[in-house]
Amino acid sequence: MIQYKFKTSGKTRSEHDLIGDKEVPEEALFGVQTLRCIENFDISRNLLGDHPEFIKAFGMVKMGAILANHGLGLVSDEIKDAVVAACKELMEGKHTEHFPIDMIQGGAGTSMNMNANEVIANRALEIMGKKHGEYKTIHPNDHINMAQSTNDAYPTAMHLGLYLMHSEVKKSLTDLAKAFRAKQRKFSSIIKMGRTQLQDAVPMTLGQTFGAFATAVENETRKLDKAAQEFLVINMGATAIGTGITSEPGYAASCTKHLREITGWNITLAKDLIEATNDTSCMVNYHGQLKQIAIRISKICNDLRLLASGPRAGLAEINLPPKQPGSSIMPGKVNPVIPEVTNQVCFKVIGNDTAIMMASEAAQLELNVMEPVLVECVVESIQWLARALETLRVECVEGITANAKHCKELAVGSIGIVTALKPYIGYSACTEVAKEALATGGSVYDLVLSKKLLTKAQLDKILDPKNMVKPTKVEL
Repeated sequence: MIQYKFKTSGKTRSEHDLIGDKEVPEEALFGVQTLRCIENFDISRNLLGDHPEFIKAFGMVKMGAILANHGLGLVSDEIKDAVVAACKELMEGKHTEHFPIDMIQGGAGTSMNMNANEVIANRALEIMGKKHGEYKTIHPNDHINMAQSTNDAYPTAMHLGLYLMHSEVKKSLTDLAKAFRAKQRKFSSIIKMGRTQLQDAVPMTLGQTFGAFATAVENETRKLDKAAQEFLVINMGATAIGTGITSEPGYAASCTKHLREITGWNITLAKDLIEATNDTSCMVNYHGQLKQIAIRISKICNDLRLLASGPRAGLAEINLPPKQPGSSIMPGKVNPVIPEVTNQVCFKVIGNDTAIMMASEAAQLELNVMEPVLVECVVESIQWLARALETLRVECVEGITANAKHCKELAVGSIGIVTALKPYIGYSACTEVAKEALATGGSVYDLVLSKKLLTKAQLDKILDPKNMVKPTKVEL
């Protein structure tokens, strides 16, 4: 038995479609086609109603359509006013419980489009004082779906819904970058050893490490924001395949204009509606950037785990906030669980990208029927990544502390500081010093003095930390 998120009395109303008659709960704003979707597709159990951004987007799209058709003289003032009122309620976040259909479905999004059409029609009927299902007054297809097809209304709603969701992941990225910048300032005077290929390289500050993390996140956020702008190119007026059949001349431009006014966004109509109707590249491009973010964030999490490794037999240059006991057998062990879970989310996003590429490639002729899985994967990646980034910031990054003394000891004791001497004593002499230090366990500092390659004053000046972490000309 289907469990609804709204109260039902057990009473039903009869509705009819191409397949036949169905009994629909009397209280339901949806109708027969939504009910068939509920019965046909119990797949992900990730419901359309769980994503209010898409409900809001359908409200925008259907309002734009009814206003355009009213302007063309195709619907009465009374119907227009009732439909606009119903659409506004969707845009306010109401009636999500009447969108109980699975995000994964066959039919290229027809069930989602009809769910919106039926809910808006029945709510508009209520507003007019009519009963649910009195479709002679306001019909889901004839009025709410006028001059539309699923093939333009659905992708437009999905684009606008994803654009709304973009703000969630953008905020998480922006906040994380700010947290890294704060650590950059806090750790700006802490000298540590930089490493390449997991080997000692040259000195740097711990602040520079965290500053690089911040820059990486900031750069990827800008790229993602740019990719999101492609969602604002729509194909309303394309109807079935892009030819605009069943729509009035001027409808596409008018609907687009109304949508710009409704949303306040720079929404534009695609130049070639036939091409746009089978094209899903905006989702491929956007998710590709999400994948790139996942790659960068996963690398940062790897670095955090390495820098915090130990606490005594690893690098131990930083301390991650302890969050939970790390072992059921090893007392005292604490694991870097927050970077670990963030790594796993990044792997999921990277995996989703493969499904998106395959679904986009599966377009045939004038339509891509695989858009539901495309949308679901993008939604999952946005939501998982946004939550993971927030968790990483709050539960890990903001609480990171530095082992400043240990960082400096590793840097000063490293053979890598010999690189700073190369401009003054030459590559060959540096190589001999490094080789002997490695063989004997001696320090680079002491060996340079014993070989009288530099004076103590010269050596101290060259190896002054502030002279080793940026381009500097040391006058000897």
